Amino acid sequence: MKILVTGAAGFIGAHVVRALLARGETVIGIDNLNDYYPVILKQARLERLIGRHDDFRFVTADFADSAALHSAIAGESIDRIIHLGAQAGVRYSIDNPRAYAHSNLAGQLEILELARTLQVQHLVYASSSSVYGDAARLPLDAEDRADRPVSFYAATKKSNELMAESYAHLYRIPTTGLRFFTVYGPWGRPDMALWRFVERIFAQTPLPIYNNGAMKRDFTYIDDIVAGVLAALDRPPASDGAPKPGGSTSPHAVYNLGNDDPEELGRLVELIGDACGITPVLDYLPMQPGDVTATWADIGPARRDLGYDPATPLAVGVPAFVDWYRSYTGAISRR
Repeated sequence: MKILVTGAAGFIGAHVVRALLARGETVIGIDNLNDYYPVILKQARLERLIGRHDDFRFVTADFADSAALHSAIAGESIDRIIHLGAQAGVRYSIDNPRAYAHSNLAGQLEILELARTLQVQHLVYASSSSVYGDAARLPLDAEDRADRPVSFYAATKKSNELMAESYAHLYRIPTTGLRFFTVYGPWGRPDMALWRFVERIFAQTPLPIYNNGAMKRDFTYIDDIVAGVLAALDRPPASDGAPKPGGSTSPHAVYNLGNDDPEELGRLVELIGDACGITPVLDYLPMQPGDVTATWADIGPARRDLGYDPATPLAVGVPAFVDWYRSYTGAISRR
């Protein structure tokens, strides 16, 4: 099977490519290698996490550019698409909304058009827990209303789901959206809380704790997310008129991929401090625009339909990230 993966040099994308190759798939990876965070990390993922492989071809291209996208796959027969490429980051979207309109809106359209033109067997795309906004009812259910985004990033991700629904309805393209919940682990992004906290602890500078620490997140380890992505890829929704997770009667399903075990921010900080061997200094701050107080995924449908079963608790995942961070950055050894 030949699979196109967008965002192949990204955090989740590179791990997914690696897992696909390990099970014998042929993969074409696309990434524009933009400078939202250091490109050297993206290149390191390609070289060290994925490595050289006869069944992997990487193309530097902007999937939101129709000509560049079609040039990247010219002459290839694509069976399935995993669309993980996007402009990430909630806070960055407040000051740079056009970057999100380009990658997340125009980019989603180009991938949907590609899926329609090629008549692929299945399109799996990344959504986000951000679509729920600051919902009062927990755990978060994919069939609950999610039409009050508190960031433009979240608005683009909800738009992705609506665009996918229309294409699944009109063209009967089997399509699955995955709402990821606070993914973390080795080779993660420098703009995410875990990386920023570890970096500050080793530098012995205060950690910014927003909303005075009254925050909970459904932290999900990267290996569990990858298992969920591959399980979803293997189970395209049927075009049978029956209701799918997320509420569609088209061949379009939407699943939460979380850990079903929300943890307080203080617990994360405690585990990071233990793994680093340094007592953190905390700087309590008010709530940031676009942020939410709590996330907690209802993963019942993913358990039932995909066999999704997250197995990595925060107490295991955080030390694994810190060990990788030390190796990658040459950070101060454990005290």
